[in-house]
Amino acid sequence: MNEIDYKKLFNEARKYFSLEWDYTKLTAVEKMAVLLSSIAFVAVVIIIGTFALAYVFSALIDVLATALGCTWGAQLIAAAILMVLLLVVFAFKRQLIVDPVARFVSKLFLKPDDNE
Repeated sequence: MNEIDYKKLFNEARKYFSLEWDYTKLTAVEKMAVLLSSIAFVAVVIIIGTFALAYVFSALIDVLATALGCTWGAQLIAAAILMVLLLVVFAFKRQLIVDPVARFVSKLFLKPDDNE
């Protein structure tokens, strides 16, 4: 091989690695966009769910207060229900929170591309 072939080979290799670097950056940006949009979606769902849960428990307290005849008893029952719900979420946090998040992130960043 002469000097011209080496220059051509070097230029082609440089172009190839430049394209691979651009592809890597685009893939990272795409995956980060999916991750951040998923985080935003979950945040909106949590906020709306919190308000919905507050309205449901407000209605539950009104119904229980009418049935029991005392508001404080209804509020204690609603608080007990929320505490049980909190304990269930805490007891099953791995199955309900950790595993799905880890599965989503690992599929997002570790799955092979379809076009390769």
